[in-house]
Amino acid sequence: MERLEELKKRLAERCPALELREDEPMSKHTTFRIGGPAALMALPRTMEEVQTVLKTAAELGAEPFFLGNGSDLLVADGGYPGFVVKLMGEFEEICFHPAPKGGMPLLTAGGAVLLSKLSQTALHWGLTGLEFAGGIPGSVGGAITMNAGAYGGEISQDLLWVCAVDRNGEERNFPVSECGFGYRKSIFSDGSYLIVEALFRLEPGDPEAIRARMEELVAKRREKQPLEYPSAGSMFKRPPGHFAAALIDQCGLKGLTVGGAQVSAKHAGFVVNRGGATCADVLALVDQVKERVLAQTGVELEMEVKVLR
Repeated sequence: MERLEELKKRLAERCPALELREDEPMSKHTTFRIGGPAALMALPRTMEEVQTVLKTAAELGAEPFFLGNGSDLLVADGGYPGFVVKLMGEFEEICFHPAPKGGMPLLTAGGAVLLSKLSQTALHWGLTGLEFAGGIPGSVGGAITMNAGAYGGEISQDLLWVCAVDRNGEERNFPVSECGFGYRKSIFSDGSYLIVEALFRLEPGDPEAIRARMEELVAKRREKQPLEYPSAGSMFKRPPGHFAAALIDQCGLKGLTVGGAQVSAKHAGFVVNRGGATCADVLALVDQVKERVLAQTGVELEMEVKVLR
């Protein structure tokens, strides 16, 4: 805690406009609506603030946790005793670049841009390729970090390059070929970089066809996913040769409940917060699911959701 006190002091001196929050409830920053307080949170709004925050943290040996929209995150009930960085301001902006002669239109998006906003902006400009992303409740930075995808699309497919800042505050550009994308992973997955901006190259399309596809996918989500309850999306990674939800359903675990946490009766791949769920409830439920699935099918499930404690 002394390290964080010194960090707070130095940041206040070096960056007076920077927003700092102490004991910030992480339940306000995750789609699960679960989690105790983060000891210190910085919300930089400019690149200068980002670099100052990270350089100062590195001086003191305070390793930051980079927080996006919190859509793939479960935070401990006791909170997080460390330092959290969440982008705001200019990192929530999108810029459209008309197609150069013989080229394709581009979109530049800040790391804090929500995927819903990104897909709507693409629709506005008549650009196709991001229809799948409209219902994913994440940010651009978080989506790139885990190569988020749905309905046959992945965030990496229309990406040109990524601008990120390392833990020492140094800026670096990565062409997509250097991002190490795979199933729900990238070179950013270990938290070594904070993604601040991304450039997408998208093909022109028929706006009505794009809108129709987006509406079709939204309808599918509403029909099949428990959007009426807070959750972190798919709780488990897809096991090789299987689907986690099908295995869980096969084992008769839909509706299994621990405290306020429940395996969704609508989609077995989701664990939902039915009201008042704690991190302990979710983890106990996950353990039961993993044990039952392993015992009955021989398949070992792995959590996709990250646990911060």
